[in-house]
Amino acid sequence: MKAFSLAAVCLCALIVTGCGGSDDAPAQPQVIAHRGASGYLPEHTLGGYELAIRMGADFIEPDLQITKDGALVAIHDDTLNRTTNVATLFAQRNGGYKVADFTLAEIKTLTVVPTGTGKVSYPGFVPSATSPFTVPTFQEVVDFAKKQSSAAGREVGIYPEAKQADPVMEDGILKTLNANGYNGTSKVFIQSFSDATLRSLRTKQIAQNNKMPLILLGVATTAADGSVRMGVTGATGVQPLTLKDVASFNEGVGVLINNTTYPVTKAFIDQAHAAGLKVHGWTFAQADATLAAAEFRKYLDMGMDGMFANYPDLAVTTRNAYVQGK
Repeated sequence: MKAFSLAAVCLCALIVTGCGGSDDAPAQPQVIAHRGASGYLPEHTLGGYELAIRMGADFIEPDLQITKDGALVAIHDDTLNRTTNVATLFAQRNGGYKVADFTLAEIKTLTVVPTGTGKVSYPGFVPSATSPFTVPTFQEVVDFAKKQSSAAGREVGIYPEAKQADPVMEDGILKTLNANGYNGTSKVFIQSFSDATLRSLRTKQIAQNNKMPLILLGVATTAADGSVRMGVTGATGVQPLTLKDVASFNEGVGVLINNTTYPVTKAFIDQAHAAGLKVHGWTFAQADATLAAAEFRKYLDMGMDGMFANYPDLAVTTRNAYVQGK
């Protein structure tokens, strides 16, 4: 996408999504910026999140890990070496560079580097953050989302993922969200690949009288009789859960797209909706605008409610055209 089109995307997004704290059209498919605008800039950085917001993304997604001193930081891997310059500043610890072996102060000295098609800059975009390409804490992401919501005139949602199936992770996420005023009416989802984590989170939410929507990540499975299940990774492979079970502790599912073994079908989405579940798809990573539009449209036509996109501008453009064409 050329630089001059960024403003057009933002304007179009405002026309479709409205300017209030909540969406004017609740049923509208949501664009989730996967690790920020990760196809363009370093992932899980304030710079990448801001570009995604300017492109019209509805949600930014901070994957969360825990530092040695217990801080929640936004980074996908449980190691630092794929996405940062840690190897140029520190020797390995315990044979590697695990996030859990470094303090927050040490991680704050690192620079997040681009991966895949990402670069260190985007044409026409100047980040507003003082340190746009360092590893942010979860609290910094929340603060940034609130600040950007005011600047954009619309609520920017957050979609944190508990990358560790750990009660400390659960408590840290809930403590941060509760302290910052998030609740069941806020633009927030909490996601995990672990159904045990989400069941535990729901129990804790009920005890705290603050139920925020939960999303179970996994794959769509179809039984021999045509019934569908939500597949989660267990000790012996993919374990199917009934959609009724998932709906008993969860508000939605995040399913892998374009997988021949576990394809997402309209029947799966229809049955998930019948169970009261939203369906979000991951990951839309097609960089070509024409191919991306066809891919987005395929799943929108099936009734998908949200899309995790590496190139959020392409997702917003297709979503907006889809909504306006209804």
